[in-house]
Amino acid sequence: MEQLANDQTLAPKDDDVPRFIAVEGPIGVGKTTLAKRLATSFNCETFLEKADENPFLERFYQDRRAGALPAQLYFLFQRTKQIQEIRQGDMFQQVRVSDFLIEKDQVFAQVTLDDEELKLYQTVYQQLTIDAPRPDLVIYLQASTDVLLDRVQRRGIQAEKSIDADYLSQLNDAYTRFFYYYDDAPLLIVNATDIDLANSEQDYQNLVEYLLNIKSGRHYYNPRPHL
Repeated sequence: MEQLANDQTLAPKDDDVPRFIAVEGPIGVGKTTLAKRLATSFNCETFLEKADENPFLERFYQDRRAGALPAQLYFLFQRTKQIQEIRQGDMFQQVRVSDFLIEKDQVFAQVTLDDEELKLYQTVYQQLTIDAPRPDLVIYLQASTDVLLDRVQRRGIQAEKSIDADYLSQLNDAYTRFFYYYDDAPLLIVNATDIDLANSEQDYQNLVEYLLNIKSGRHYYNPRPHL
């Protein structure tokens, strides 16, 4: 309850809040946690990934080679449907926060699929009508592979127990490449290695104060580690 109350005290002016915020980053970096906190602070709707609804995900983590394609296609169709739901609403009437970009699907596909599977996936992707709204701000959370692995292990999700450092390292590299070229929306790159956006009110409020000043361009947020 204390965290909720603190989040609500931020109360920025409506004109300061980006209308559509997308939070991105590799597994374990804290994107869903941040998206939920922002939604509470700004009293707005969330569009969150529904990984627990993917019936192929646990199979993928047990045997990534055998389970990659069905898991990836399921996520593609699921995220496409969510994007359509966003489009059906009025994007200009309220703030929304998402913990994914539709483009992330291809980031994961390039890591998990072999060459022939990737060709099939890309054929399916190109046949879909994906008219994703442009975010007013993208927040890309970064952390070292060791930190990601520690966070994944500590949250104790059964299906994720087989995730290893090699897979997380590949994802980290893929995200780095993707956002190196990303210029579709204002971008805030956050070094989340030494901050705790889930439990530290100061860390969270410092980040919110920073992001509310972003209107365009690419920005880097490198908070000092706690002493």
